[in-house]
Amino acid sequence: MARRFYFVAHGGVVQGVGFRYFTQQRARDYGITGWCRNTPDNKVEGEAQGEDDALDSFFKDVDKGPRHAIVVQFTKEDRDVVDGESSFSVRH
Repeated sequence: MARRFYFVAHGGVVQGVGFRYFTQQRARDYGITGWCRNTPDNKVEGEAQGEDDALDSFFKDVDKGPRHAIVVQFTKEDRDVVDGESSFSVRH
């Protein structure tokens, strides 16, 4: 069963380290759809949709982030599934 979550990576360093593209690649690896973007207050937010096992693995990776990122807090909350979504995009 597909589920969807809104997530936010709060941190010491989550912008300027390739975090959004890391997130997009992990989404592709796990078959996750959705999007992510930088926020004006130095966070990365997004929505991710997929099967429970894939989402668990995806969120573990995103909680760590790419090599130079420092994620201080990672939060997520349930959202409604979006029908027909087929990819994971980086928004600007």
